[in-house]
Amino acid sequence: MLIFADLCENSGDAFLYNTGPRNMIVVTGGAGFIGSNLTRALGERVAASVVVVDDLTAGRKFRNLVGSQIADYLDKDQFLALAAQRDTLLKQIECVFHLGACSNSAEWNGRHMMLNNYEYSKQLFHYCIERKIPFVYASSAAVFGASRAFREVPEFEHPLSVYAYSKMLFDHYVRRYLPRAVSPIIGLRYFNVYGPHEAHKGDMASIVFQLYTQVRDSGVARLFKGCDGYRNGEQRRDFVHVDDVVSVNLWFLDHLGPSGIFNVGTGCSHTFRDVAAAIIRLLGRGQIKYVPFPAALRGVYQSFTEADLSALRGAGYNRQFKELKEGVAAYVAWLDSNPEQGVSGYTYDH
Repeated sequence: MLIFADLCENSGDAFLYNTGPRNMIVVTGGAGFIGSNLTRALGERVAASVVVVDDLTAGRKFRNLVGSQIADYLDKDQFLALAAQRDTLLKQIECVFHLGACSNSAEWNGRHMMLNNYEYSKQLFHYCIERKIPFVYASSAAVFGASRAFREVPEFEHPLSVYAYSKMLFDHYVRRYLPRAVSPIIGLRYFNVYGPHEAHKGDMASIVFQLYTQVRDSGVARLFKGCDGYRNGEQRRDFVHVDDVVSVNLWFLDHLGPSGIFNVGTGCSHTFRDVAAAIIRLLGRGQIKYVPFPAALRGVYQSFTEADLSALRGAGYNRQFKELKEGVAAYVAWLDSNPEQGVSGYTYDH
């Protein structure tokens, strides 16, 4: 049983300890989009004690954790400080899911990005590998940039933003340790994830969420005019439902062993117009309007992504991913049933 105690009365530092076998699972970024969905799923496992690590400066993210069964919450800086203090701290961790990051692909503060996405990840990574704790972390399809091939090898990685660069650089760092790893190290390279509990991301929320709110509120779905050789609204992405992302994470928890970096997408791209048409059909109203492609995005925008799933399938994951129409229908039904969760515009973080 997990026991919580303040064993440092003089300093006031509280930490976790456990007198039984490992059963603690840490989710950094656990109040964020993917993290909160994973936290909820892990909390439903009777044997798991889930510790959420995050930064709740953007306090509205707490909504994502309501209803989840968690053992404790730690601020991301507090967690790293505790982990560095003593070898006995957090010694009963079964696995670390590292999803905490600055995920704003439009952020150009490189110092902030590298401290949060690269340096923090390195410190946590070393804590885990030194203690043989399985480490599952979030990479991003953004590392592929304008590539036309999407295999998890450096020759296809051409980041267009400092966000993508921070993710790619950590992937490169991890690769140097993979050949001699004695505990599982798993990087999951997420494509365009959509689904419940992403409203806090504001402008960084998925195009599915943004088009849903646009059609719901104004009856108009706004898509970019043509760019990069694509016609109006025909830029293509690999859209993957967050339930499938959680499924992949849980599979790796249950099948710890194959280390590596793995794409997580459906393997099939769709146009933004496909997404808008699906939402208009589901809501029974709306029209598409094409708006000028933003000058600020020229040269830094991914007009096409499509996951190559060869590595993931080769590792043994054989479950099917939701098709776009199925996933969007499920998400729209959830948004309709949870109107308080369909309010966008508050500050993004993680």
